Amino acid sequence: MTIDEKEEQLPDESGAQRVSFVELLFDVVFVFALTRLSRHLIEELTWHGAVQTLIQLLAVSWIWFLTVWLTNRYNANRGLVQLLVIGTMLGSLFLAAAIPAGFRERGSVFVAAYLIIQIGRPTVLALFLRGPINRRNVLNIYAWLALSIGPWIAGAFFPPPTRTLLWALAIALDIMATRLDYPTPWLRRANILETNIGGEHLTERYRQFTIVAFGETILSAGFRFSDHDFDGDHALAFVVAFTGTVLLWRIYFYRAGELLHEAIMLSATPLRTGRTAAYAHVIMIGGIVVTSVGDEIIVRYPFGPVETPWIVVLIGGAALFLVGRALLDFTTFSRVSWSRVIGLLVLAVMAPAMPQLPPVLVASAVTLVLAGVAVSNAISWRLFPVHPKAPVL
Repeated sequence: MTIDEKEEQLPDESGAQRVSFVELLFDVVFVFALTRLSRHLIEELTWHGAVQTLIQLLAVSWIWFLTVWLTNRYNANRGLVQLLVIGTMLGSLFLAAAIPAGFRERGSVFVAAYLIIQIGRPTVLALFLRGPINRRNVLNIYAWLALSIGPWIAGAFFPPPTRTLLWALAIALDIMATRLDYPTPWLRRANILETNIGGEHLTERYRQFTIVAFGETILSAGFRFSDHDFDGDHALAFVVAFTGTVLLWRIYFYRAGELLHEAIMLSATPLRTGRTAAYAHVIMIGGIVVTSVGDEIIVRYPFGPVETPWIVVLIGGAALFLVGRALLDFTTFSRVSWSRVIGLLVLAVMAPAMPQLPPVLVASAVTLVLAGVAVSNAISWRLFPVHPKAPVL
């Protein structure tokens, strides 16, 4: 069942690449994963809990992005690649199910699922995909995995905060490996960053992941709303939550979310540009997860007494999203829209006054800021449109 590497690879950007059905099925798992992340954060609404959620979000996102790059490089309609994607789906389900108790009794399940996925994929490619370049790349990947596997496994046997520190180190090593292109003594770099990528396929997958995150936010607020009486207070909170999600969606797609693929195609280093866009999406997905927690809070306690962690969540989710969106601006246009910067400044200025307001009014104030960002962005684009231009990375 050995497959020639050249036959398995996709054409370059001149060839059409469409998202396959198995990739769409793959995304369903991550709806579940994002619900587990928001559940963990709302149950551990502390700084320590936020760091734990961040580590788990990075692990989940990194599995998703590496799978996207796999299907971008190799034809997802071929049997071997489909089996790899389906196997990753199964492992990701175990990983997601373990998230709420990942820093308690299910740490070993979380680590086992993560490492099986990360070790299994390159192993299968090495066994069934002919070609010296691919097999040399696998050796580079193994070398870096050998550095991170220790902290991952050791962390599973320690309680927090030691587990948190070890897993933070492990995920940092995994991300750094890709960032540095897997430099390894006695081996050349993997040269993964020099390979062709399908910019349209890659950006379409980024959009779909973001839509999955938005969908999880709407589902979460909807489930919480259905648990209460349909009175005016809870209905108002639900409308505010929905409006905030729609505004985030609008801010995302207009216009960098629509034009990112052109920036990748025009870039001198397409894969570096695509990788930077991945970082931007991770930050935005983090903001959406935090926003989902905020939506649950306001739907559950619309006019209840506000708590300091709630203020951080309600303002921080939008702020984190705008930071990621600013990075996406820079990746697409080599500049950052002033609306992102002004929106962040307004959120920071109004934060001290928010403890005097009930949760739904805090969320309403944040929604007004997002509306201002969306409107100003639309006006500035009509007056001063810019062309996609990826920065030199």
